[in-house]
Amino acid sequence: MQPLTSAMTTLRKSLLAALKSFLRGRSFLQALLAFWISPSALKEQHVNGKRVYSSRTIEDFLEEAEKLFLGPIDGDGLKRYSSDLKRQFRERLHSHPECMLPSFNHLLPTGKERGQYLALDVGGSTLRVALVELRGREATGKESEIVRMVSFKITPEIKKLEGMSFFDWMAARIYEVIHEDIPHGQDIIPMGLAWSFPVEQISLGGGLLLGMGKGFLATNGLLGQDLGELIKFACKKQGLNVQLEAIVNDSSATLLSQAYIHAGTRFGLILGTGTNIAVHLPVSAFSRAKYGKRPESWFESATHVIVNTELGMFGKDILPLTRWDELLNAGHPRPDFQPLEHMLSGFYLGEICRFAIIEAVETAGLLGGQLPPSLEKPYSLDTETLSRIEADTSPTLEVALSYWTAHHPSTTPATLADITAIRTLATFISRRSAALLAASVFSLWELRHETEAEHVPATPKPTPSNDSGVVLPLPSVDEEIKDLEASTKVAFNGSVIEHYPRYLPTCQRYIDDLVSRSQYPGSVDLVPAIESSILGAAVALACATPTAA
Repeated sequence: MQPLTSAMTTLRKSLLAALKSFLRGRSFLQALLAFWISPSALKEQHVNGKRVYSSRTIEDFLEEAEKLFLGPIDGDGLKRYSSDLKRQFRERLHSHPECMLPSFNHLLPTGKERGQYLALDVGGSTLRVALVELRGREATGKESEIVRMVSFKITPEIKKLEGMSFFDWMAARIYEVIHEDIPHGQDIIPMGLAWSFPVEQISLGGGLLLGMGKGFLATNGLLGQDLGELIKFACKKQGLNVQLEAIVNDSSATLLSQAYIHAGTRFGLILGTGTNIAVHLPVSAFSRAKYGKRPESWFESATHVIVNTELGMFGKDILPLTRWDELLNAGHPRPDFQPLEHMLSGFYLGEICRFAIIEAVETAGLLGGQLPPSLEKPYSLDTETLSRIEADTSPTLEVALSYWTAHHPSTTPATLADITAIRTLATFISRRSAALLAASVFSLWELRHETEAEHVPATPKPTPSNDSGVVLPLPSVDEEIKDLEASTKVAFNGSVIEHYPRYLPTCQRYIDDLVSRSQYPGSVDLVPAIESSILGAAVALACATPTAA
């Protein structure tokens, strides 16, 4: 009897899925689906003058959605999750080759670096070349300034440039911007680079090219070659003698850009389409194997190191998943690869909401029981739409309703009640994201407290320096502890944390609550890092230049 029951259950699920796919949107289907799911729960509603059958009301649906999205982070739930996450962070200080990666950057700026620096930012759609002036931390409000910056669109045609052709294009743009500013007789032009693609860093200013993705063909025939040497060779053709002194990723650049201004900055946070955090930790927190191959001189001079956490890769088996999160993960080409990324970043928030909307349409009569055709395609509901809907706080939601109708038209027009429900869903999803991001920052903050307490150098180290011979005073353990007890700054950048309505204050509120219940002293403040890639590349260059301070 058991096999027959199992077979009938499977058949029922298959027929249900087929009917959903083939007939989605008809009121008859709503009645059939509701009866199939739970005959006793069948309810009749009137939407826009039409009779619609559903298994529950939209109020019931939203009540359940609130419990699923926000229930696990209420009370002590978020604190418990942060403890689990901290445990994962600590485990991967000693294992896992793809996250908690110590960079070659081990010097934070003193705030005394001064001068003009050439900085580049190469992203997925734009090359930016800038001259940045650093004036010192005492120049309050004018510590750093982009003297001149020119942006160049990386078009699909440029992405198709293969091998050296792409770097020749880059070099021509660099020449275009700086050739009139090169001091007469200057032999070498030092340069800092923010590189938004994978690279196997082998020194502060050297990295082996890995696949760039995003439609770029520049690595064809050049995989494994030194990025600094490729740029140097291309620039030489333009009569420019450049030397790549520092390579940083976006989160490290964000940290450095604000560390130059705020001495207490120890984190760099990115939250836009994707998410990541860079954190400054003691070298001794990591197993030696995590550092790969690097000269012994690096270990002799470094007490701390900027770490690329690859935050999105954490959270497996500890995140509070809803059924909509599970649907997203099941349909993802790399399920479980970046669990936390799926629940935090702008690329996925809209998709989670789309799955919830589909269920609400099918079971609670949302949008008149008819899904707009545009929402049948995966990732068709972007986070910008959620942002615009949440931004409308008026009683009529006129702006939100108009925006929704323009982007997701339907034969059954959306009503005020529909947009109110969708807006409520969006607030659940964005609030959960802000809470989980706060827990990520808090967990790393506590981890930094713990690793600093464990960091007691066996023998006094020499005054720290980097590959260029920069000499800086060595901070004592007491100074580090004192810094910990003061305000810690988290520099942030990215479209979601900068522009999504109420996201930033919500995240800060969750951080404050977690910190207030911690055994460790101090505070954690989110601070904006404007133009962080360019400024961070310039600061990294200044730290690597002997004449900077």
